[in-house]
Formats: sequence, structure tokens, C-alpha cells
Amino acid sequence: MTRQTTLKDVAERAKVSFQTVSKVVNKNANVSPETEKRIWDAIDELNYHPNYTARSLRVQKTRTIGYSWRPSQPGRYNPILDNFLQGMFRNAERHGYYFLCFPFHEDAEKRLGNYRDLINSKRVDAFILSTVNYQDPCAEYLLEHEIPFYAFGRSAKPQDFPFIDVDGGLGLELAVNHLAELGHQHIGAIAWPEDSRVGNDRMEGYFRALREHSLPTQNNWIQRGEGDHETGYAAMEALLNLRPAERPSAVVCMNDEMAFGALAKLQERGLKPGKDMGVVGFDDVPAARLSKPSLTSLSQPADQIGSLIMERLITWLETDKQPDPAQELIPPHLVVRESTQP
Repeated sequence: MTRQTTLKDVAERAKVSFQTVSKVVNKNANVSPETEKRIWDAIDELNYHPNYTARSLRVQKTRTIGYSWRPSQPGRYNPILDNFLQGMFRNAERHGYYFLCFPFHEDAEKRLGNYRDLINSKRVDAFILSTVNYQDPCAEYLLEHEIPFYAFGRSAKPQDFPFIDVDGGLGLELAVNHLAELGHQHIGAIAWPEDSRVGNDRMEGYFRALREHSLPTQNNWIQRGEGDHETGYAAMEALLNLRPAERPSAVVCMNDEMAFGALAKLQERGLKPGKDMGVVGFDDVPAARLSKPSLTSLSQPADQIGSLIMERLITWLETDKQPDPAQELIPPHLVVRESTQP
């Protein structure tokens, strides 16, 4: 049997004490850059891997992070979630951490039961949340039990917890500003249901930008529904059924799927997106640049957010201090394409 490389082997190769190697590996050493490089070179040469099982027994850590999310419907692809997961996975692996993924239940009590079981059985050190709504029960439970967690998304006061979120309100402001600069005076929205926390954050930016440009709005210019192609298609049909003088000349959508549905309905009616009605999406999924016409959309760096959330949570676990800042909004970026070009 091949003997596993130890800290002592690395220390002998790097000509330092094994205590110094341990501190460098755990990122709490105060050594010169030359010494640190020599240690990492020795680690690479000897193919050393820390014994996390032994370490977890010593410090009662599992080096495992729990994660649950609402899965996409069968046959539907969610590139934002995929990019978010990839960003988290890569950074967790880099730090020697693992994910324990568990089912999401719509029923809040069942959902909380999973968290209770994982906490009571000491199978995870912390959690990441990505399905966060108003007064989120999982966030509330973790706060009450002082369990470390980071969220991709906000709740509402008085809940106060570490999060990174996309500034959706700013995104809709950018979209409305873009449309107003093109001369649009009547701008509608294809929005999510009124109980959607993310949707309401984004719609605040929509209304704010309309006020800044002194533009009107009407209730029938705002069509609501789930964030899918069918909703976008039906919403655009409702808008086109208004008299031409009473309908909006452009719309902002809560996501790209809704925007694709809106584009399909426009083209079915023989209208040209951009020229006859501007359409803006949100997410900038890969299909946005490939659609005909290509879709103007707001890009959010989900992979970077996933990596950053993981980095901050691991820092918290290893230093026992919440990172500063504990809450951050990431601005989206407007990518202009054909669907808003006259």
C-alpha cells in the first residue's frame, strides 16, 4: 500500500517546521512570500492532500455545506442556477469543502424538517440559501439557532442576514432609461406575481425610472404571471389587444423566458420587435444572443456571485467572524441587441 504523504514530508521538502506547513495550509501563517511559495511547491510536488477526516474529528467540523433549491420544471433549463452552482462548486473544491444537496419542499414545515435533521445530526457546518422570499422561514430558523449561512437574495426587515444579491431594481432602471432614451413614452412590464420578493424589488426600479423621466403608467400595461415562455406570450397578446394608441410601445420583462414568449407573439402578429415594440429581458441567458431577433437583456454574473458567496461563507467558518461587508448588491449590466433597435 502506498504511504500517504504527511505534513512532516512536506515540511522536510520545504525545509520548515510541520507547524508552519499546517498554518500555511489553513491560511493563518505569517511567513515570507518566498517561504509560502516553497511550501506550496512542495505540496504540489508531493501531491499532498490534507486529512480532513482527522481534522474534522479534532475540531468537530464536517467541511460540508448544505444546499437546497427549488428545481426547474422537467424539460426546462435554468442557466442562471447552473452558473451559480458552478461558481460555488469550484470555490468549495478549491478550499477542500463539499456540498450536501437535499430536496426542496414547497411545504414550509417539511422544508424546515430537512434543516433540523441536518443540524441535529451534525452533518453540515453551514448552509447556502438561494430561494429566499419575504420573512423566509428557513432563514428565520437558521438565525434563531445561530447556524452560519449565506443567501443569494434578500428578505425584508426585520430579517437581517448575510447575503449577496443582484440589484434588480437598478436593472429595471437601466432598462427603462435605455427605452426612454430611444424615445419610448409608454413603457409596460411583464412581471411576476405580486407576492414575488425578487419581482417587487425589480418593479421598484421600473416605477422609479418612470418617475424620473416623468412617464405615465397604467394598470393594463403591467401583465403578471409565472416566469415562463407561456406567460410572456399571453401577456404580449393582452397588450396587443389594446387599441394601438392605448398600448405601450416597449416592455421590460422579469426574465428572458418571458421576453422570448413576448417576441414570439409579436412576430406571430407580423410585428417587428424593436421597430414596432421594444422588448428587454433579464438574465442574458446564452439564447439571448442567438434568438431572432437577438434580445436586449440585463446580465447578472451568477457564477461570480456563487464563487463569492462560497468564499465569504468559508472565511466565516474558518475565522469565526462574519466577512465585512456581510450584505452586498451586485449591479447587472445592460446588453443592447436587436430587440430594442428601431
